[in-house]
Amino acid sequence: MTHATIETRVLLDGLVMVESPRWHQGRLWFPHWGTPEIIAVGLEGNAEVMAKGRSGLGQSVGWLPDGRMLATGDELTRYEADGSRVLHADLSHISKYLWSEMTIDGRGNIYVNSIGFDFFKEMVDRVRDPSRSPTGVIALVTPNGNARRVAGEIAFPNGMVITPDNKTLIISESFTGKLLAFDIAGDGSLSGRRVWAEGIAPDGICLDADGAIWTSTWKNECVRIAPGGKILDRIQLDRACFATMLGGPDRRTLFMMANEFLGPDKFDQMLAKRTGRVLVANAPAPGAGWP
Repeated sequence: MTHATIETRVLLDGLVMVESPRWHQGRLWFPHWGTPEIIAVGLEGNAEVMAKGRSGLGQSVGWLPDGRMLATGDELTRYEADGSRVLHADLSHISKYLWSEMTIDGRGNIYVNSIGFDFFKEMVDRVRDPSRSPTGVIALVTPNGNARRVAGEIAFPNGMVITPDNKTLIISESFTGKLLAFDIAGDGSLSGRRVWAEGIAPDGICLDADGAIWTSTWKNECVRIAPGGKILDRIQLDRACFATMLGGPDRRTLFMMANEFLGPDKFDQMLAKRTGRVLVANAPAPGAGWP
């Protein structure tokens, strides 16, 4: 483990809930969960509402190679130049439940996942009974618009990253505390499922040029881990780290999306407290891959 202390500072504070950050066009973009806002903020802390989408929890954003923004939710939608939202791809034949995390690789392939159950009706019971069959899926939407399932039986799929060579997808399996890796074929299919690391509490993740991943633990920590699970760096926070992103001019700025977590049955109280905070720190290695 690196012995040097990594200092953090607050970039934004007092937000409802922050998640799913993306570095795009010189700013950090993220959906402001609990509101319909999609916010962009610069390194100096100036924030701006860039678009509005669904209000609630679970959505993420990404960009097509032509620059148009996508957003997840009940459907995968696309923002047109005039600000209107249209259906980008029909995923209803894959899952009828909410689509959450999304990553777009260097070839324009869109990977999007669903937990495969009704979060507000079933989450508490599933946390209490982890033996229930996993229902999470990953869907692939190719540049020509075709959509198909490429992985399943994932116990609460969460954040995803893709390596710079477009050959490996790594995903958080939150219910098991594992990161899973898949090989990516030329047509975007996934195979070779394996455990990349375990014994953590992964949510939103990001990859660096050393091949390490920034993720979280149950101890309100943001950690940088190597393949196999060795912790290389550790940042102690005063609230849970829900997602990470590497950005900035050289992709060496680590963004941490932190919120006070009160439990899976207390999201209304959690949102009302407005504990969402965006933290930044200098990272030991620059970001790599996607997002």
